[in-house]
Amino acid sequence: MKYIIKSLWILSIMALISCGGKEEKKESDEIELGDYSKKEEVKKPETSTSEVAMIDMDNKGIGPVKNLELPAEIDQAMVAKGKAIFDSKCLACHKPTKKFIGPAPAGVLERRSPEWVMNMILNPEEMVMKDPIAKQLLIEHNGSPMANQNLTEEEARQILEYFRTLE
Repeated sequence: MKYIIKSLWILSIMALISCGGKEEKKESDEIELGDYSKKEEVKKPETSTSEVAMIDMDNKGIGPVKNLELPAEIDQAMVAKGKAIFDSKCLACHKPTKKFIGPAPAGVLERRSPEWVMNMILNPEEMVMKDPIAKQLLIEHNGSPMANQNLTEEEARQILEYFRTLE
């Protein structure tokens, strides 16, 4: 019963959060000059951690994957399986090349280690609680936590191989 209530609560929060988009915040500044008053709109940029500051290839994340060597050549059979899994389990929140509810996976291996990516796929709850980059990403993506899809390491590796093909 607790699991059902917790799941419904998380889904409700995710639904509410996903309806909003990030926009630049506008503030109005009013200038009064005698009888004349003028209202100006001042755009204030969002305050977020830049992608450059969040590049960390040494962080392996928290989870079962400790070391992973990627071969130079991409395995197309794994890519096909990974794309199918991504399309069925991840596409609701992630678009391959643009930010949606979650970040776009395109270019992720230029910012994160393969181990980190695999651990985020396999162990999102603990990553968000303990990994500093995952915590920051949660904040930047409106507090929408990544759902644990209960994938195997093999499935996560296939998704990772698919990510290698995204630009």
